[in-house]
Amino acid sequence: MTTRQEADPLTLLTEKAVSPATGETTWLLVDEETYAPHPEAREFSLYLRGAGRSPQTQRAYVPRVGRFLNWCAERGTDWRTVRLREMSLFKFHVERTPTRYGRPPSGKTVNATLTAVCEFLRFCAVQGHVDHEVAARLSEPRFLSHAPAGFDPGEGGQHLMVKARVLKAPEIERAPQTLTSVQTKQVIDAARTARDRLLLTVLVKAGLRIGEALGLRREDIHLLPDSTHLGCRTGGAHLHVRPRHDNVNGARAKAGRPRMVPLTPEVVHRYRDHLSEREQVVGAAECDYVFLNLVGIHAGRPLSYSNTKQVIERIGKRCGLTARPHMMRHTAATRWIRDGVAPDVVQTLLGHASSASTAVYLHAQDEDLRAAVETVESLVPELLR
Repeated sequence: MTTRQEADPLTLLTEKAVSPATGETTWLLVDEETYAPHPEAREFSLYLRGAGRSPQTQRAYVPRVGRFLNWCAERGTDWRTVRLREMSLFKFHVERTPTRYGRPPSGKTVNATLTAVCEFLRFCAVQGHVDHEVAARLSEPRFLSHAPAGFDPGEGGQHLMVKARVLKAPEIERAPQTLTSVQTKQVIDAARTARDRLLLTVLVKAGLRIGEALGLRREDIHLLPDSTHLGCRTGGAHLHVRPRHDNVNGARAKAGRPRMVPLTPEVVHRYRDHLSEREQVVGAAECDYVFLNLVGIHAGRPLSYSNTKQVIERIGKRCGLTARPHMMRHTAATRWIRDGVAPDVVQTLLGHASSASTAVYLHAQDEDLRAAVETVESLVPELLR
């Protein structure tokens, strides 16, 4: 008698499970036929949530782990005893499988899949589901001969020896997509509500992540020159990014650390306009979130990430531009750097734990390269005289 696994490889599907008691979301891998959750994947998903990883991270990691487990099942490979050879074949499989747009995946996409799988296997090793050697094979000691800007090598270079993943696809370094000053004004002006104009201005002037903006409460916004009566010693208009895990819209502050971000007069004016608009929304008075749904059955309830993404994309289309929430943050960071703001100040404003995350904005844009070439070209005739 043959078992199901011998006759028909197990196929796992990614499903969203919502707790009826708390409303919390857990992403699971379930059997295509029985809908039984994959036990180790379920533990891993709960671990990601318990570790404070964002809902977006959980949603991204679980399908990637499912892809690995399905690939192992199709090949008849026991994922619990996977070796470096099988991981290399899996990497090759990911690299050769076209995306839904019919193009080969980028190196960044391949590495994102490998990162999720390696973290899953390391978690399983800690929990005793797989042998520790399985996880140990996935990384090796490596000396950083070229440390990133701002990296602390430690006394005697002790921090230069790091653990690096053995398997990694080459990535093409690309500058983050940003909007010009003209495009930024065009996008903000194209917004049809005071809420949307405030949201775009907060993202592009304060450099907030979309999850941080959607998690803002009115108590986080301090607009007076002196806020000591609110228990805040920071002077001038500013906002506080406060990590919260009880946001009903699932918004998360990725860094997990509170920070203060100064606000420009433009943000202050747009916030006041938004408050006037918000007073007309049914149910808004009972909600402390800054950004709410203005109309429809969810009016007065906190704005969700998916709705916000659609709003910003629609505004961009009206301008003939591609606009996404995180592009606004890239625009803010790039503009600060180009205006001469010190990288360590930009790092603090953005809430980056590592200066390496901020270093991506220390790039030369296409117009910088062209200007340099044209400058040299204009000097050639003078040099030949």
